[in-house]
Amino acid sequence: MADATMTTPDRASARSGAAPTSDLASRRRKRPLLSYSTRDQLTGYLFIAPQFLGIVLFVLVPLVLIFWYSFNEWNVLAGTFRFVGTENFEKLMGDPKLAPVLQATGVFSAGLVVFNLGLALFLAVLLNRRVRGITVFRTIFFSPVVVSLVAWTIVWSFLLQDNGGINGLLQLVGIDGPNWLREGPTAMASVIVVQVFKNVGLNMVLFLAALQGVPSEVQEAARMDGASDRALFWRITVPLISPTILLTSIITIVGSLQVFAQIAVLTQGGPGISTTVLVYYLYQQAFDFHHFGYGSTLAIVLFAIVLVLTIAQWQLRKRWVFYEN
Repeated sequence: MADATMTTPDRASARSGAAPTSDLASRRRKRPLLSYSTRDQLTGYLFIAPQFLGIVLFVLVPLVLIFWYSFNEWNVLAGTFRFVGTENFEKLMGDPKLAPVLQATGVFSAGLVVFNLGLALFLAVLLNRRVRGITVFRTIFFSPVVVSLVAWTIVWSFLLQDNGGINGLLQLVGIDGPNWLREGPTAMASVIVVQVFKNVGLNMVLFLAALQGVPSEVQEAARMDGASDRALFWRITVPLISPTILLTSIITIVGSLQVFAQIAVLTQGGPGISTTVLVYYLYQQAFDFHHFGYGSTLAIVLFAIVLVLTIAQWQLRKRWVFYEN
């Protein structure tokens, strides 16, 4: 009787050992809409979406607009926006201040890179020694990195005044110090020193991590072969940490070309234009004189300089950067 109540398709399914039609339908309903690989790809895209949108909105779109504005003259106060073609680039070629500004930029960047990397490597070598209380010294040297940039610069502006703390200390030993921020050579040197002390801790930590990754057996083998400490450092240690040197040099050079707050707070580009670097000159043209088109042209120059220097460093790495693999 039980078999008599079963429908023909159900009997066929039962005889063949297959699942009933209702079970197949329920399994089809439970099947996920997206395959595992599709869901995995979608998850990856969702994770990178915030970064991708940030790059598009705050890097690519402004970059395109900068190129567009460089062919126009936009006066916000007058409310005018007109196409001028290559007029801003012609103005750039005839700008008498451009050469001194580029010279000041080169001096500042070269001084910052040399002193920052040199001091950071020197401190990292000293702090790499197993000395009691060395963690405290590491914290002291790194603490300026986390201090507010504007607050750090304002404090130094008071110290470097004619009657400030630096000259007060010099007077204790009978030295009459200059007005550091109001004389051309000392103003540039002061800005470089302030920036070096601000960020040297970051490169120091990177160098310290690289030094601690140098295999001790390689150093011991070199010592057994009679290598001096100087030869050990330049022939063994420096080649092994050369990838970190490349990283810190790229970061420091790019950062030196983007320094603005220190110049604005300490010297305002003076005396004259002796400390007017390209970023500060760009700011003056765009926001002080309201020449947004010409300011955009200067921004293109800055972008080209950063791009060329970065590519040059990346190509030169093949000659002096050592990779274990």
